[in-house]
Amino acid sequence: MASKPGILTDWPWKPLGSFKYVLVAPWVVHSIYSFTVGGKNDRDLLNYLIFPFMLWRMLHNQIWITLSRHRTAKGNNIIVDKALEFDQVDRESNWDDPILLSTLVYYIINVTHAGASKVPVWRTDGILITLLLHTGPVEFLYYWFHRALHHYYLYSRYHSHHHASIVTQPITSVIHPFAEVAAYILLFAIPVYTTMLTGTASLAAAFGYVAYIDFMNNMGHCNSELIPKWLFSIFPPLKYFMYTPSFHSLHHTQFRTNYSLFMPIYDYIYGTLDKSSDLVYETSLKRPEDSPDIVHLTHLTTFESVYHLRLGFASLASQPNESQWYLWAMWPITCCSAILTWIYGNTFISDRHSFKKLKLQSWTVPRYNVQYLLKWQKDAINNFIEETILEADNRGVKVLSLGLLNQDEKLNGNGELYIQKNPKLKIKVVDGSSLAAAVVINSIPTKGITQVLLTGKISKVAHAIALALCQRGIQVAVLSEDEYKKLKLRINKSEDNLVLAKSCDQKIWLVGEELTAKEQMKASKGTLFLPFSRFPPKKIRKDCIYHTTPAMIAPPSLQNMHSCENWLPRRVMSAWHVAGIIHGLEEWNVNECGHTMFCVDEVWQASLFHGFRLLPIPRLI
Repeated sequence: MASKPGILTDWPWKPLGSFKYVLVAPWVVHSIYSFTVGGKNDRDLLNYLIFPFMLWRMLHNQIWITLSRHRTAKGNNIIVDKALEFDQVDRESNWDDPILLSTLVYYIINVTHAGASKVPVWRTDGILITLLLHTGPVEFLYYWFHRALHHYYLYSRYHSHHHASIVTQPITSVIHPFAEVAAYILLFAIPVYTTMLTGTASLAAAFGYVAYIDFMNNMGHCNSELIPKWLFSIFPPLKYFMYTPSFHSLHHTQFRTNYSLFMPIYDYIYGTLDKSSDLVYETSLKRPEDSPDIVHLTHLTTFESVYHLRLGFASLASQPNESQWYLWAMWPITCCSAILTWIYGNTFISDRHSFKKLKLQSWTVPRYNVQYLLKWQKDAINNFIEETILEADNRGVKVLSLGLLNQDEKLNGNGELYIQKNPKLKIKVVDGSSLAAAVVINSIPTKGITQVLLTGKISKVAHAIALALCQRGIQVAVLSEDEYKKLKLRINKSEDNLVLAKSCDQKIWLVGEELTAKEQMKASKGTLFLPFSRFPPKKIRKDCIYHTTPAMIAPPSLQNMHSCENWLPRRVMSAWHVAGIIHGLEEWNVNECGHTMFCVDEVWQASLFHGFRLLPIPRLI
């Protein structure tokens, strides 16, 4: 919102939420029906293509979002090196509203104006008219309208909403109040409407002009410089007729300079050019790719998880990984993406943070959960992970933490395989088991708890939890004799606090992978399920409390967090991820993998010292 929202700030279809597209449904049905049923001479190709063009514009914007975020994650050619946070993601979540509005305008004009129907695919005179009118009236009027928007009255009521984004990304370009977008549409309609009145309209002019505006808008709001210097060297006057991302980025940081739309010539003419434009442009081009200090290695989970990545859909990435109804319509694209990832995928940088002068990155292995379960994929996945560790080592990374199934005991022995194969590695590999155990232990309520039930797949983390609780005088009950024997091997044989469960009425259940629905049904009402697993258990009881998998709330000083980690809430990191950060901050020169376990109490105290906090236990609704 603007600081003092004016009239027509909100979009009229805001109450509809994601169902706002029902507004174009009648027009789409009518256009398809008219084109397919009508005679050859009655078909209106422009009307028929309006909806596909809307979809193309959305895809085009998404491509820019992914490209921009990928470059930002890598760190090369960044212009403004500041954090992007959740409030900006939320503010920019309606980037499709301007596309929807212009689509409705296209349909209305097509129906109400005779010159907008049955136009040819191409007319050179119409293209030239569009070009001339944009260069002159549109750019000129935009410049002065934009300067007017920076007057206190209009800025506080409208344009400040756009400028709330200091760090721009492609979709920032269309984030404006409704009234402001309507004014822009009227302005950009000048060339299109003129060609209709003069009988020179064409599909190329109508759609090409809007595609040009989208392209330039997206490019100009990228937070990394994309325009090579040689382009201006070949044709120096081009600097007056094509802006760069750094040129417009200065407008968002300085506010009173660089008002032009796409052609800086008007800033030169009226003396509003920022004097540092050339310097910022050249400095951004020279900025190299980041060399991270700490890397967290994760992987894709479900096939839909590709949309929940920071590089995917911004609105989904900022919410816990839950399936949305409209993703079902995208299954053909999802399946194609999964196949291409399977065949051609390489480990890629998916996120970038900074914390206490350390540079942090998340790297994603392009493999899904289902592939980790396939025995014949074991060697290929291990090769992927090993190559990534070697690359990180060559780049001077200090610590690499293994997340999700990348640290599976059956896959690579909790990461020990890579240390054995590469004994000269300088990088430290951390599986995070000690902190995961510490989080679970310290999440257990301290009052009135004398016994807990531990069930599910017995892992390295489970052993550490059981040992720590037994040493603290809390009985750990297990359901089966096999589980009891496995735990007993790791726990001092004289320890009396490890027992076979005589009932299932314990109020605290510590649960791992392979927790069955049948086992859950044995729990008494109000039971708290505390997972020590990497994946959350399936919730089948409404009368019980389900906590998250081991995770911690990140401190405010950990910057550039604007996406969620899998199913975790905002600004929450998995314990395995946090463990790598703590090892890097403390400069512990040890690997934590295989059967090696770092001191649970020491890593816990270190995480608290650096500002990480436990998630509160949810209440039973």
